[in-house]
Order: sequence, then C-alpha cells, then structure tokens
Amino acid sequence: MFDATEQINAVQRRVGSRTLEAGEARVSTVSQTYRATAEDLWDACTNAERIPRWFLPISGDLRLHGTYQLEGNAHGTVETCEPPRRFTATWEFGDEVSWIEVTVTPVDDEHSRLDLDHIAHVDQDRWAQFGPGAVGVGWDLGLLGLAAHLASDGSGITPDQAAEWTASEQGRRAIELSSQLWCEASIAAGTDADEAKAAAERTTAFYTGAPEA
Repeated sequence: MFDATEQINAVQRRVGSRTLEAGEARVSTVSQTYRATAEDLWDACTNAERIPRWFLPISGDLRLHGTYQLEGNAHGTVETCEPPRRFTATWEFGDEVSWIEVTVTPVDDEHSRLDLDHIAHVDQDRWAQFGPGAVGVGWDLGLLGLAAHLASDGSGITPDQAAEWTASEQGRRAIELSSQLWCEASIAAGTDADEAKAAAERTTAFYTGAPEA
C-alpha cells in the first residue's frame, strides 16, 4: 500500500545557491532513490506518454532545443540533453524564468537515483516570505506521483485524483510534513530558525488554504 508520509520522508532536500551570469540564484534540490533501473526512471521523466500518468499533461517537442508546455503550469525549452542521464530546461511561469536540472544515476542493477535542482533568482523579500518550500512543496507533490507510478501497484495517487487528495486530511498532513522538512533544510543552509519556521507556516497556508498559525 502506498504511504504518502513514507514517500515524503524518503526524499532528500538541500538548499543552496549558485552564481549565474545574471547574479546569485537560489537552488532547491530534491533527491530520491527508486526501485527502478536508470533507463526506466529516465523514460518516466522524459517520455511524453508517461509524464501525464504521474505529473501533468504535456505537449511539445521533448528533445534538445525543443519546447514543452505543462498543462496549466510551466513551459520552457530543453537546453541540454544527455540521455539517459541528464537534461536541463528552462522553467517559465508567468513572466518569471527559472531552470531545472534533472540527473538520473544508476545505484545498482535494480535501483537508480533522481536528483532535481530548481534554480531561480528569488528576491530577498519573497525568499523571506516563503523560503524554499514555495517550489519545494510542489516538487514533493510531483514526486509523490512519480513514486506511485514507478510502484505500479495501483495504490498511489494518480494525477486525476491529485486535487481531491491534496484537499483531504491525508493530503494536508503530507503538505505540512513537506513544508516542515523544507524548513529544516533551510535552517541547515544557514537561515535563521525563527525566520525559516515563519516562512514554512506561510508556505503551508498557501498550499492548504488554511489560515497561518
């Protein structure tokens, strides 16, 4: 049976920074090891027929320099592609442009690891308001779908169930846990603990629609 709490706890989170041509950028990283070959994990993350089964409907040309559109969400351009190990793409939403870097690494014959870096220029006021959980909780919810898809036992959350599940008590608890763990990652990266906790409360309220504590 798929356990959302167990899945949230299975993800490793890191918060860092990177210097780009346009200046300092924030980096939020999620990593997880799956019981899947590297080839299968790569295919799940890059095959336009499989992505909608665990994430969102997608259209476009999923190859080097091609463009993509996630339904109701981000669009962008594939900037590098080194199958079956790594790709990078822009992540464009509204008038903001950030970047994702996805790496698949074999662990052994039956397991592989996914590392996803989300790199964004975030002004200090917004970072103080929401912290890394602003994007991190969203990626955690995406990885819930990926883990369920790779488990293939029919017990996980499918995209068509996601909205209802997120509004459920179990979904709210998963979001609260994700937000808490991103708070811990932010503190580990040097953020003041009180500031990180306040940002996490605002992030949780944003994702759940609940009033801040």
